[in-house]
Amino acid sequence: MVDFFIKRFNELDAVELYELLALRSEIFVVEQDCVYQDIDGKDHEALHVLGKKDGQIIAYARLLNKGVSYPDSVAIGRVAVANSYRGKKIGHEIMRFCIRLIEERKPQEAIRISAQAHLEEFYKQHGFKKTGKPYLEDGIPHIGMIRRSS
Repeated sequence: MVDFFIKRFNELDAVELYELLALRSEIFVVEQDCVYQDIDGKDHEALHVLGKKDGQIIAYARLLNKGVSYPDSVAIGRVAVANSYRGKKIGHEIMRFCIRLIEERKPQEAIRISAQAHLEEFYKQHGFKKTGKPYLEDGIPHIGMIRRSS
């Protein structure tokens, strides 16, 4: 079972910060062979969702208020699940957790994501709809998606 925790940047301890940055780097830089600036200045403004098993971060996402990534929507980004835990529905668990949290705290807000194109069907299962045409972000095909408030 995965336990989810929500922390602001200043509430993260050194080990958590190290683990979440290591997980993001492992997936978005090394695994995807993509050199890009992961530390983008938005972490200070984010709510960090940590999925922990046996005290270790195995899943992660960050939530950004309206105006940080998108002028008209809140955002979910940097969604990651450690390779050894994939195929166990943890990605779905963390997405449900993030969506529920946003709906509780900001019930009228739409949620936007910049999704890797191959994950379109995954995000559709969580109520996201494609917006616009595919585009390249850091050399990887992406699509804009939005989930309107209920």
